[in-house]
Amino acid sequence: MKFLVRKAPFIRTVNDEINSLLNRHFDNFFPEADYWQDTDKYSMPVEIKDKGKAYEIKAELPGVKKEDLDIDIDKNYLTINAKKEEETDIDENNYKKSEFRYGEFSRTLYLPEDIDIEKTEAKLEHGILKITALKINCEKEAKKKLTVK
Repeated sequence: MKFLVRKAPFIRTVNDEINSLLNRHFDNFFPEADYWQDTDKYSMPVEIKDKGKAYEIKAELPGVKKEDLDIDIDKNYLTINAKKEEETDIDENNYKKSEFRYGEFSRTLYLPEDIDIEKTEAKLEHGILKITALKINCEKEAKKKLTVK
């Protein structure tokens, strides 16, 4: 119940007081009501480093299982697709709450042309996906499906 209204500073109306009271009450009573403001829960931060003989790509994927990952390299494009499902059930005295969240997200990265696609590996550990792509000097076009270890 928040409204965007321009007002003179320090002038509060009865409506402001009621809105403030309701917002404080319902924000405390339903703390998960901010769900739609948490859109970054299904984003994928990525870090790419040139380690000399290889490129190291790290993606933060907390709560994602390796069977819910799909990673493809097509020419010089690395695409990471992930699915995430969360379910919570709370059943206490006179209170029952059940929620689920479901999301699919994808990220495509352009890689330099000197990647050895056949020797590229992916590993998921503690919510961090680590992809190691060795460098070569090769002009052939290739495509490979990566399996996550």
